[in-house]
Amino acid sequence: MFKESPIIRRKSRQIMVGNVAVGGDAPISVQSMTNTLTTDVAATVAQIKALEAVGADIVRVSVPTMDAAEAFREIKRQTNVPLVADIHFDYRIALKVAEYGVDCLRINPGNIGREDRVRAVVECARDKNIPIRIGVNGGSLEKDIQEKYHEPTPEALLESAMRHVDILDRLNFHEFKVSVKASDVFLAVGAYRLLAQQIDNPLHLGITEAGGLRSGSVKSSVGLGLLLAEGIGDTLRVSLAANPIEEVKVGFDILKSLKLRSRGINLIACPSCSRQEFDVIATVNALEERIEDIMTPMDVSIIGCIVNGPGEATVSDLGLTGSSKKSGFYLDGIRQKERFDNNNLVDQLEQRIRAKAKMLDAANKIAIRELD
Repeated sequence: MFKESPIIRRKSRQIMVGNVAVGGDAPISVQSMTNTLTTDVAATVAQIKALEAVGADIVRVSVPTMDAAEAFREIKRQTNVPLVADIHFDYRIALKVAEYGVDCLRINPGNIGREDRVRAVVECARDKNIPIRIGVNGGSLEKDIQEKYHEPTPEALLESAMRHVDILDRLNFHEFKVSVKASDVFLAVGAYRLLAQQIDNPLHLGITEAGGLRSGSVKSSVGLGLLLAEGIGDTLRVSLAANPIEEVKVGFDILKSLKLRSRGINLIACPSCSRQEFDVIATVNALEERIEDIMTPMDVSIIGCIVNGPGEATVSDLGLTGSSKKSGFYLDGIRQKERFDNNNLVDQLEQRIRAKAKMLDAANKIAIRELD
């Protein structure tokens, strides 16, 4: 079983979004976006802090008006995670949020009008060390590109993206990342594959408007998984019609499954069958809720019988193997004399997981001090 990902990532240049490195050899960052009214400062700040608490590396905030830009100033003051301002068409909003300390501008250069306006935004970004994200979407391609291709195609998304890239290249500005999102998995994957061959800038992955929690998670996992497995992608957002917190959780789950990030508990659990000696589904669901706050990387296997249980337990940090009345417990792959009462599994598992996490965190701190 692989302990590290066998994936060889595409070589890309690195940019900084606040204190988060994107591209190069930096970990693939997980993003989300607020869905509150930006002018409601209290609600937006609360949502950003909630996203940060579940691990979001970067948060995007829509800034459609000057009133929203003024609200952004206060939002930035009250939060710590890097913020991306999502702006369309009005270059003055970009200049205003840049003044207020934005960490990245999501603005397509070709959509903000005259050359002098584009140059003003680019020079401001250069002066303040603010990167730009070019964001192409299959649902909002330029009219001439729509007429040329008749429908969204990977080639159409690529042409739109390169049109904006060429503007920044002409202005000698290279601190940018690019996305070519679509709601169709194959359309998005095809566009990203083409783009990855054209530029070495970081790529922001996403299947846009993917759907609700279940269907959107599946589509995103398939689309992003295909690209990530090929080494394509430096940062991602899972776009769900759901609480943005779920976007972050699913994003990390995708990266954990590919061994590209190791944040939090990786639960390995059987789907359950008539061989189970305890209620696996109820145990896993209850335990998952209790340990969401633990960010220490750890594999925990919960298997309801002795057929597959020992095999999974021996390669996990903690393992539970179902048996009559009391189940076997493994620690670091070694079976312990201690057995867990099947009537109280969640409490016992949580206690041992937290103890293990505390031990691992302490060991990690000692290792860091020794390196310093």
